[in-house]
Amino acid sequence: MTGVKVYGLPISTCTSTVMICLHEKQIHFQLLHVDLFNGEHKQPPFLAINPFGQIPALEDCDLTLFESRAITSYIANKHKETGPDLLLQHQTPREEAIVKQWMKVESHHYNPAISRIIHEFFTAHLRGHKPNQHLIDQNLEHLGTVLDVYEKRLGATKYLAGPRYTLADLHHLPCTFYFMKTPWASMINDRPNVKAWWDNISSRPAFLKVIEGMDNFDFGGDNKKK
Repeated sequence: MTGVKVYGLPISTCTSTVMICLHEKQIHFQLLHVDLFNGEHKQPPFLAINPFGQIPALEDCDLTLFESRAITSYIANKHKETGPDLLLQHQTPREEAIVKQWMKVESHHYNPAISRIIHEFFTAHLRGHKPNQHLIDQNLEHLGTVLDVYEKRLGATKYLAGPRYTLADLHHLPCTFYFMKTPWASMINDRPNVKAWWDNISSRPAFLKVIEGMDNFDFGGDNKKK
């Protein structure tokens, strides 16, 4: 049995990000489902893996990691000779720095807005109320500003960090996948450079392997149940 284990759920945007990265690197892994709905992630066995009680977590032989971006960076670094060079470590320091820059853009600008939108839209009913449209509208405005930057950037480069697909692109996949199921998908579709980029990265075989597990559910989001 493989030594790589992923604790999480396919519905989880952060879990699916890790799974996509593993598929890109052609690494076999075992997905161990964590029952969020019954609070398994807050019980001692899982807290021994991630003391913050959130998914995903990864075990690779004697190493345990949590936080999806740390996990994908580890996978990309450890297996840099396999599959695409997701951190551009074989390129110049300049190119590697640009990858890290756009990874930060995703985590600090894109993800906070889009994740709040999809979480509110898809999961409000689970909390017994209608989606907060004011909250959604605030984040749609911010997301639009970010996408305007992306539209300009992607008019000059095929991918966010340059001519090669990297983690800077991969990290966008799960949240954008859910966002495209909302009434505001036109924010992607109406920006031709962003749309071409999205069509490109969302057609990659590694992502297509993960979509089925995501599509079996009606919501995505913050990947934790408080």
